[in-house]
Amino acid sequence: MRGATLARSVRYRGRFAPSPSGPLHLGNVRTALAAWLDARSQGGEFWLRIEDLDPDRSQPEAAEQIIEDLTWLGLSWDGPIWYQSQRRDVYADAIEALHRCNAAYPCWCSRSDIARAASAPHGPSGPRYSGSCRRSPPSPPPERAPALRFCNTTKAIAFVDRFVGPTNFDDAVDDFVIRRADGTASYQLAVAVDDCHSGITHVVRGDDLLESTPRQLAIMKRLGLDPPSYAHVPLVVAANGERLAKRSGGSTVASLRSAGWSPQRVLGILAASLGIAEATPSAAIDLIPRFSLDQISKSAARLAHPDLETPRLASLVG
Repeated sequence: MRGATLARSVRYRGRFAPSPSGPLHLGNVRTALAAWLDARSQGGEFWLRIEDLDPDRSQPEAAEQIIEDLTWLGLSWDGPIWYQSQRRDVYADAIEALHRCNAAYPCWCSRSDIARAASAPHGPSGPRYSGSCRRSPPSPPPERAPALRFCNTTKAIAFVDRFVGPTNFDDAVDDFVIRRADGTASYQLAVAVDDCHSGITHVVRGDDLLESTPRQLAIMKRLGLDPPSYAHVPLVVAANGERLAKRSGGSTVASLRSAGWSPQRVLGILAASLGIAEATPSAAIDLIPRFSLDQISKSAARLAHPDLETPRLASLVG
């Protein structure tokens, strides 16, 4: 397979893997800070990967802004930046390897077909796929290009999450897409391959991705790859309880920079939300000795500061 896996020559290699679909908001940066501090506090490496595989959502200028924002905050990284858009051949090789071990098959079902056929309740990712094209593929097949699905044979997947604890998924993994009909590798496939190929040993990410973990573990197992250790931390929510999103312009790092905030001030508020300091200005390097995953609250974080409210911030920027 092209893109040989890097040897795990270090005890700890973490990563931050943002999608360049818009500017970094404080929820993104809080997760990045937790991942960075976890790596640095254990004398480990920290890598940066830009997940720009989806051409419909990726913005080159957003990728540049992400790199600039992380540099401004002092969240340095080791090794080269990995860009998923440069690794399409590697994903194609992984998909071919899954074909060879009968772990992939074509699927012509539309989203409406899947919704109509779904017998189980819909989960956070939508209706479960019934496996109809695996059981009885259409003959002759439609002229349109098919997607490719992972042929899942494992009913239960369990792992120990460093933050959540023992985690079990019973019959939670259906035959999910690993290559879209347009030929683009899926998020689940690309992340599983990239984490293993780059020698990542520890992943700290938002708990919105906890449901993705069994899918990625299933891919790694079929490809004979060693999985990393996972820690899924709570997300940041706005004052109204809604999850922060990239459309929330007032909560972006770029907006805070425009409003004259210092990186130490931003990091101080984020550090307080991680339970490691009061909301006082702090450099990233000064937070390392005080960090522990155990200090992070199990509940979603609210960044309690009057200047972080979107109307107030908009007036500061304006």
